[in-house]
Amino acid sequence: MSLLNLLEEFIMFEKIRKTKNKKGFTLVELIVVLVILAILAALLVPALTGYIDKANNEKLIATTRQVVMAAQTEVSEQYGKDPSKLKATIAADTNPTLDEITTLAEVGKKGAYTNGVSSVSVTVDPSNGHVTKVIVVQGAKQCTYAEGSTVGDNAPYSVGDKE
Repeated sequence: MSLLNLLEEFIMFEKIRKTKNKKGFTLVELIVVLVILAILAALLVPALTGYIDKANNEKLIATTRQVVMAAQTEVSEQYGKDPSKLKATIAADTNPTLDEITTLAEVGKKGAYTNGVSSVSVTVDPSNGHVTKVIVVQGAKQCTYAEGSTVGDNAPYSVGDKE
């Protein structure tokens, strides 16, 4: 054996010995890290649920705004054509129909609702062609648009539990 071979074997032996002596995390260190992560997660979950509820309320308000704009567009069109045919409550058999409004607002098609919306109701003042009230139910929440309301941050929209 040459000196070079002996030197190479010694170097390999040292590398193997160093990797054997090298220790990883102990079980206690690993448990401490997991406990700290669990505490941080427990503190974070309640804060996130508040943001999720607020985001769902804002989503419902946005959906209601879409319905209000679509309803006002359809009602104004009908009012411009023939105001005598305009009814106070928009339904499936009125002109404009509830299907036309929900399709334009992109929350329904042909009698079926989408995006979690379960019902829509629209009330109109036939004398001037203004949408006065819209109620949109999405999930367990209900958003009401009331013309002229000035109460709250999102006036004239109010969100609450489904009645």
